[in-house]
Amino acid sequence: MIDIEKMKEKLKDAMVYVEGGSFTMGSDVGLETEKPAHPATVSSFYINKYAVTQREWFEIMFTTPSEIDGDFCPVENISWYDAVNYCNKRSEKESLECCYEINEHEVKCDFTKNGYRLPTESEWEFAMRGGREAKNFKYAGSDDIEEVAWYIDNSNFSSHPVGSKIPNELGLYDMSGNVYEWCWDRYSQYTNEERVDYKGPEAGDNRVFRGGSWSSIKEYCTLANRYYNKAEKTVFNIGLRLVRTSLD
Repeated sequence: MIDIEKMKEKLKDAMVYVEGGSFTMGSDVGLETEKPAHPATVSSFYINKYAVTQREWFEIMFTTPSEIDGDFCPVENISWYDAVNYCNKRSEKESLECCYEINEHEVKCDFTKNGYRLPTESEWEFAMRGGREAKNFKYAGSDDIEEVAWYIDNSNFSSHPVGSKIPNELGLYDMSGNVYEWCWDRYSQYTNEERVDYKGPEAGDNRVFRGGSWSSIKEYCTLANRYYNKAEKTVFNIGLRLVRTSLD
């Protein structure tokens, strides 16, 4: 039985500071989308410990898109466009600067604003790996997937309340499993080139999502795993996690 008040308190003020740094992004031994491993650098940012829950989504959007019902389970079945709209509406509700300028299907992001936004793919992977505290685990926080992720072998074909497993080195939960999470970037194949605060290509229909999900096999929950989908498409196992450039 979930203690509702305890869960609500846990979700408050859950932003974690991630000190910027350099790391090796991607993998030379994974899927083709993960190759090649290459140097990347990100500036400091803030990221939420948890994926956005269904309760949090309803409080802003007044909709219930998820196929799996649970107030404190991560929201899913949302498109990339739904995700950026949520970021702006939550920023407005909390009197923060909106990061996104949205004109139908044309979306621009001002990364200097202090409101909510999606992480870049580089930010997401750096945080998943544990940032400067990284211990080079296979999954987000452990070499034992059972400790950190809901995936196909233990999920009973369902998502679960956020924060039910142990966190990674930065105190972030569910980054290797529960639901996948949308990122800002359009998809492109990696190169060997070093990327500094990379925000993805300027054109393209597909947006990246990262992590693992309750329906994933463990091989698809690793640190470098990445996929993409049409920005307008809703998927039963993709949600979002919030980032802020600054709390000022």
